Amino acid sequence: MTARRLVLLRHAKAEPARGEVPDDMRPLALRGRSQAGAVGKAFSAAALVPDVALVSTALRTRQTWELLSSRLPDPSRVLLRLRPEIYEASVADVLALVRGLDPQVGTVLVVGHEPTMAATAAHLAGPGSDDAALAQVRVGVPTATWSLLESDAEWADWGRGGARLAEVSRPGD
Repeated sequence: MTARRLVLLRHAKAEPARGEVPDDMRPLALRGRSQAGAVGKAFSAAALVPDVALVSTALRTRQTWELLSSRLPDPSRVLLRLRPEIYEASVADVLALVRGLDPQVGTVLVVGHEPTMAATAAHLAGPGSDDAALAQVRVGVPTATWSLLESDAEWADWGRGGARLAEVSRPGD
């Protein structure tokens, strides 16, 4: 089997927090809507179309997925799993979701939140990782930024230092 690919995406730019709106219900800002579409276009161009998308149930992550997926060649082929636990997930929580994937899944996308998306990438990054990408995930990533990790290991065996962090990217980079 070819390398399995894990794409960890921080949601696009959301509206600022306001007291009357619960955090998990903050929508994307206009800039975030544009970012999300640009991520989808970039994914298509790079052949980073996921087999499975694990998406936090927060409004901004769902909107990021909806706009991103509308730019994919055939979004109906992506198995979407809305996962409430991603909203306040730890690295261990994300890894538990990844380890539970079907071995036939080649590429998975997780749409979540900081600091967990960057921390998960840093945790998984091992030998052969891109130095600049590793430096970026160690300090956190901006909105609409994704980390691409690759490994020949079965999903069930993914763990600390077991993948190659190939890149960290965002629209316009």
